[in-house]
Amino acid sequence: MHSDNTSSSAIPLAGGTSENKPESADWLQSISRILRMTFSGAIIALVVWLMGDVLMVVFASVLCAVVLHGLSKILVRHLRLPYGWALSAVICGLIASAVFLVWNSGPAMISEALRLQDALRQQETALRNTLQSTPTGQMILNYLPASLGGHQAGGGDTSSLASLGSRIAGSMTGILGSAFGAIGTLLVVLIAGLYFAMSPAVYANGFLRLVPVSKRPKVRDLLLRAGQTLWAWVAGQSLDMLVVGTLSGLGLWFIGVPLALALGVLAGLCNFIPYIGAIMGAVPALLLALSLGTRETIMVAVLYSVIQFLEGNVLAPVIQRHAVQMPPALTVLSQTLFGAILGFPGLIFASPLTAVLMATLDELTPKLDEKDQV
Repeated sequence: MHSDNTSSSAIPLAGGTSENKPESADWLQSISRILRMTFSGAIIALVVWLMGDVLMVVFASVLCAVVLHGLSKILVRHLRLPYGWALSAVICGLIASAVFLVWNSGPAMISEALRLQDALRQQETALRNTLQSTPTGQMILNYLPASLGGHQAGGGDTSSLASLGSRIAGSMTGILGSAFGAIGTLLVVLIAGLYFAMSPAVYANGFLRLVPVSKRPKVRDLLLRAGQTLWAWVAGQSLDMLVVGTLSGLGLWFIGVPLALALGVLAGLCNFIPYIGAIMGAVPALLLALSLGTRETIMVAVLYSVIQFLEGNVLAPVIQRHAVQMPPALTVLSQTLFGAILGFPGLIFASPLTAVLMATLDELTPKLDEKDQV
């Protein structure tokens, strides 16, 4: 009797232990997964903080390699050339185009750029004097930093545009934080990008060897998806820049704004940075239009507004249909985030970085079922 009671009382106890073991194991696995993710995120944040400038140079080199590789693949596909010959043709074509542009339009573009700089400096001085002559203008200047021509401390006594230009140039020069400077950094990006493009499989396979064998197929798919995303982004953004620059230059020439060619080129280049770049490209044109009169200033503002409306509602959707779809709010927030972490280089490359991250997360995360969607 005693043994029967003992065995019967032991049965539920054993059953309770077997039921609790899976729950505790799942809980421990969840805690372990969270700790690993937290530790990995901390390591990545530390590396980005310590080596952010170098990582931006590496990313710029990869972006350059993607452009060269994409153009070469077009020649391979349409002309049936070997990849090495196609890459050589692309490089020779780009060098010949640059030499032709510099030889024929270089002096005129440099002259226009210098005239634009002088005109903007004079207009900025006139605008600052106008603001100082009114109580409202003085209040505005009191809230502006010295780097933008205001009275806030921290920017020195230099003029606003000159100080802002020197800050941007200093940020670009300090990408590597070394004695190379901006020209040396550009050479490093071009040379590294060329080597990456010459034999992309060598570097990709070398990276894959560092990955555990079980994870290599997935990482390989991620690398291919990231490369395709970067090429689609570059192709779409290049077309966008060309259209915006052309429309801006023609519109400013029609209005009668001086230095329309330089301002159009500037608007196209600034459009490499979505949304924020549009504002950066419009400010010099508006400053020059102020010297012509209120009518011209309003016309320039309307011109840039119409161009950006067409770009955002007509051109961008057509390009994104074949390229990369990025929500506008995410684009602006990513520019703020990468700009705060990595400085001016982070602001420039925020959009392609975000495009790659979106493509990677899309590949790693499962799709939402229709019943789970909001």
